[in-house]
Amino acid sequence: QIVFGMLTKHTFKPGMSSLFAKQGLRTMAAAKDIRFGVEARKLMLDGVDKLADAVQVTLGPRGRNVVLDKSYGSPKITKDGVTVAKEISFSNKFMNMGASLIKDVASKTNDEAGDGTTTATILARYLYKEGCKSVAAGMNPMDLRKGMQIAVEAVVEKLKQMSIPVKGKEEIQNIATISANGDDNIGRLIASIYEKSGKDATVTVADGKTLHTEVEFVEGLKFDRGFISPYFITDPKSGKVELENPKILLVDKKINNIQSILHILEHCAQANQALLIVCEDVDSEPITTLVVNKLRGGLRVCAVKAPGFGDNRKATMEDIAISCGATLVSEELGMQLDKVQPIVLGTAKQVIVTKDDTIIMHGAGDKKDVDSRISALKELKEKTNSTYDKEKLDERLGRLTGGVAVIKVGGASEVEVTELKDRLNDALCSTKAASEEGLLPGGGMALLHASKELKNLKGKNFDQNHGIEIVEKACRIPCKAICDNAGYEGAVIVEKQMEEKNPHIAFDAAVGKTVNLIETGVIDPTKVVRCALVNASGVASLMITSEAVIVEEEKPDKGDKKPSAPPMDGMYQALNLRLSKNCLLYTSDAADERSSVDLGGRRNRKKK
Repeated sequence: QIVFGMLTKHTFKPGMSSLFAKQGLRTMAAAKDIRFGVEARKLMLDGVDKLADAVQVTLGPRGRNVVLDKSYGSPKITKDGVTVAKEISFSNKFMNMGASLIKDVASKTNDEAGDGTTTATILARYLYKEGCKSVAAGMNPMDLRKGMQIAVEAVVEKLKQMSIPVKGKEEIQNIATISANGDDNIGRLIASIYEKSGKDATVTVADGKTLHTEVEFVEGLKFDRGFISPYFITDPKSGKVELENPKILLVDKKINNIQSILHILEHCAQANQALLIVCEDVDSEPITTLVVNKLRGGLRVCAVKAPGFGDNRKATMEDIAISCGATLVSEELGMQLDKVQPIVLGTAKQVIVTKDDTIIMHGAGDKKDVDSRISALKELKEKTNSTYDKEKLDERLGRLTGGVAVIKVGGASEVEVTELKDRLNDALCSTKAASEEGLLPGGGMALLHASKELKNLKGKNFDQNHGIEIVEKACRIPCKAICDNAGYEGAVIVEKQMEEKNPHIAFDAAVGKTVNLIETGVIDPTKVVRCALVNASGVASLMITSEAVIVEEEKPDKGDKKPSAPPMDGMYQALNLRLSKNCLLYTSDAADERSSVDLGGRRNRKKK
């Protein structure tokens, strides 16, 4: 059964208060607590300090684990900085505001580079802390921010000059090993995948069924478009849509109304099969109907926008159609979406959709047709002279020939598997980042040596110069924290390293001696280091310019006294102001009665 409905927000608009007043209802706004200047920044700094202290213990080869309590299941043990940061919240709203801003730094760094979240967090804490001291001493926060921006640009430019391109399997193994906190097994595993599938390999991580971690190569096709609505997600923990043996509908136009795909939805519902829709776009009315049916559990469905633009989009859709045995529904071929038969649908063994990309594994397309398509693309690539066209043809060939490597993580317990999966994901992201922008000496040494460029850098005034000085000192913090966590005196080691002219010769905290970091494999991806510094300075320099902080005032504790319920008739009248003609609202009261509310406000009660 296909349910038509609308998801509406009950929001207040201008004039709603007077309308509610006529219905005999009161509208209330929460009181606000406002703090200014030094006091406001100090309260936020308290939250930043506590969060950074918890995250900092995970940094480096001898960093410690953090145990996270869960409201369901067993506690989680992890060394992933962003995972620790996301779990932290405070009852004090001012502290929580400061912590939330630093969490955004870690999350953004994780989204862009996949690693470096701990480095970004401790950099942001130092920049904000020193900035607060300077503003309290009377310096102009806007000039401090400008000085920090000038310094960060200079450091980033120096990092690009120091960057070394990734050449072979050994360097990939070293990057993955460092990112996985020194786990050689993970390093070798990822290096073998990239050696077999190339630098553009598509890799996914899944739970295994044995005590050992294994790699399985499966035929698959990946494109960079995610789900249109997050309500399609089937696994809230990983934020993914996972469909088993789905039907696949490919349309080269926008779906404007639900009637055009109603017969396809009914076919899938009757066959109890999932459905993946790939099209140019989907209008709000069809999306709403698909979401309502997904949430009611009647239909497993996901809608994805088609990859690419213009002619390249159509060609890519044809590639997808051949790989999964589908027919592309196109008006140019005289096909109308509302009249096509279910025979145009393709199938695959599994489809995984995230917010950024879609992977179709084990498509049902004929291998001869796929091979023929690959040969045609290779011939087309040889004939074309356009660099742009060659790049797009390489992308399409990669999709059809690359396949997907699935790492099945094994372990003795769920806690062990979860912790290993976190480290594997970090290592994969670091490896990808290194292949994009190259690599640098690890252990915090890249930032340390790049900061030497700031000694001769000058701003327009004293305050800007002080902002530059703050960034110069902040670049020493990751190296100091790594050495401190390993049991060495970080401040002494930092001073010795500042005297060293060769950035590759530095102290290795894992073994406790000075080595050549590049030769011994202590390296960091350039993209990770760059994103950590840029994101940390961006948020921290904005936070020091805050002069007022506003939060909702905490309500006094009234004990266990329960608030009285609002008048039932008034509540229904308020709800009916926003109800659609096609929407039926179900509510349930304490007596386990079920009530249906129609547009006239009448209630028909029926005992269970």
